[in-house]
Amino acid sequence: MVDSDFARELLAGLARRPRAIAPKFFYDAAGSSLFDRICELPEYYPTRTELALLSLHAQEMAECIGADADLVEFGAGSSHKIRVLLDALPGARRFVPIDISAEHLHDAAALLRVDFPWLEVRPLAADFTRPFELPPLAGAPARRVGFFPGSSIGNFTPDEALGFLRQARALLRGGGLLVGVDLVKDPAVLHAAYNDAAGVTAAFNLNVLVRANRELGANFDVSAFAHYAFYEPLRQRIEMHLLSRCTQQLRVCGHDFEFAEGESLHTENSYKYSVDGFRALAEQAGFEARACWIDDRRWFSIHWLAAPT
Repeated sequence: MVDSDFARELLAGLARRPRAIAPKFFYDAAGSSLFDRICELPEYYPTRTELALLSLHAQEMAECIGADADLVEFGAGSSHKIRVLLDALPGARRFVPIDISAEHLHDAAALLRVDFPWLEVRPLAADFTRPFELPPLAGAPARRVGFFPGSSIGNFTPDEALGFLRQARALLRGGGLLVGVDLVKDPAVLHAAYNDAAGVTAAFNLNVLVRANRELGANFDVSAFAHYAFYEPLRQRIEMHLLSRCTQQLRVCGHDFEFAEGESLHTENSYKYSVDGFRALAEQAGFEARACWIDDRRWFSIHWLAAPT
């Protein structure tokens, strides 16, 4: 599908130097499933650390959110983490999970309806980094509260993160945003988290090429690319790349591209923040930085940001 967002952005990303593609295109059904496996890996600390914080402080977070809220989750995926909050929020009215992977999204929404029959669940298949409209909800509008876990905000550059936060602040005016943020730490911990021994992260990274072959008729030889991830300390970010193992010719949507040996396709950034640095960014976007919960090792944080009217 040459007219798809994936085709347009992949062609543009291959044409420029350095070559890059947005990480949102990892998340077809296969990629979403692989990411769920990543979250269970022993090296991948963010998921279990964030879940522990949510479990320990769910009642405090629920008090920030308040009763009768409409919850909006950005990049909902399997919606595992919202369950911890919902157990502490029996008065929540509606839940709108937003994700780019429609199949994965609707499967997760169906399970939520079974486990939380009192909750109106209205999934929205959309790219939340672009303007979107929430689906129509029954009854009177309620206070909107956003949920953005997993430190997915780290996939944005600082300027992109500021833009997202400004957009979220406008959407959530009068409510707030609960957001998970990964913190700067020992680079060895970060390296292990993005280079797991089982190779699941490598498969996740390479799956974007598998997807291009399947959906766009590309001819990527997946075995001719290698997963490469490292911590870049000056930018305080993990970079993830696919490195060409050899000189090769590729064809995507009728366009030809040549990769030199060692040339990379940059697939993801994952920025790490200090607590004060993220709070300053949120306040620049118009939020009021309120409560913050941090684990004992100071590896991960969850922030409550109020969105003034």
